[in-house]
Amino acid sequence: MAYPNKEDEKQIDPTASERKKDHIELAFRSKVSHHNIDQRFYYEPILSPHPEDYSNLALTFLGKSFDAPIWVSSMTGGTELAKTINKNLATACGEYGLGMGLGSCRQLLYSDEFLEDFNIRKYMGDQPLYINLGIAQIEQLLDNNDSYRIKELINKLDADGLIIHVNPMQEWLQPEGDRFRQSPIDTIKRVIDIADFKIIVKEVGQGMGPASLKSLLALPLEAIDFGANGGTNFALLEILRSSETKAENYNNLAHLGHSAEEMISFTNQIYKESPSSVICKQIIVSGGVSDFLDGYYHIQKSTLPAIYGQASGFLKHAMDSYEILQNYVDLQIKGLSLAKAFLIAK
Repeated sequence: MAYPNKEDEKQIDPTASERKKDHIELAFRSKVSHHNIDQRFYYEPILSPHPEDYSNLALTFLGKSFDAPIWVSSMTGGTELAKTINKNLATACGEYGLGMGLGSCRQLLYSDEFLEDFNIRKYMGDQPLYINLGIAQIEQLLDNNDSYRIKELINKLDADGLIIHVNPMQEWLQPEGDRFRQSPIDTIKRVIDIADFKIIVKEVGQGMGPASLKSLLALPLEAIDFGANGGTNFALLEILRSSETKAENYNNLAHLGHSAEEMISFTNQIYKESPSSVICKQIIVSGGVSDFLDGYYHIQKSTLPAIYGQASGFLKHAMDSYEILQNYVDLQIKGLSLAKAFLIAK
């Protein structure tokens, strides 16, 4: 825009001079090679206004209202730091209308020693909250006629349901690991038969192939959490904990599995081939989701209703003051709102 003189320019656009100076100084540092363009999206800059807030992200998922399609993936408990982390994460879920899965609640099944690390409902209002137990613990509870402890714990933490995490590779590699006497799908079916609570099933760190996904999609689960390969790899974590000889022999196991993108493709194909066989119709895409662009891309590619989960990003910013986490979540959600306004997944 041309202005009659510099004084008029200052009155109409008081930051113009400094801004133009910045543009000149930064222009040569602001070049992006076409090789570095994110090829996952069409950028459509003329079809939407700037979002005034993030109301364009609201949805219903897990039977509750979300202000944004973000799931705070299961974290931790049992230390003083964990108490701070869970409190901060729960507060963010309450403020921004998100959902959360707790870290493994195994230690709470027979003792209340660390209960306050997980007792976070008061910080998050009515947002979705799920406890988390491993498939090995579920199998043991069922075999010992102790399954009542699951519902007891859900009630104690005022949670909405149970996440069953499935981790055969991690358990097999872990020196202290449990051994499954039954296939996880059979144990999950046993829980469903006696449950009067909602159930999410999550594979942790390596993802699932099409046969496993097809089996789970045919069950009356609330959702499936992909936990795809690409984020924290718990098989690799256990390999790193082991002896040098064991690490040399088993390091290749960490490279097995499926990415979130591959699992979405499997799920879409299963639904396309036989929609009537798909009873579980909600997906949480986690594993390798580093920011809002990753999350937005995955949920846009899913045929079934989906939200995305993040763990490491939230964990990193939840370890200190709430204000640090608050700033991170605010930026992620605003970025996601912008993406929804101007980007279409290819």
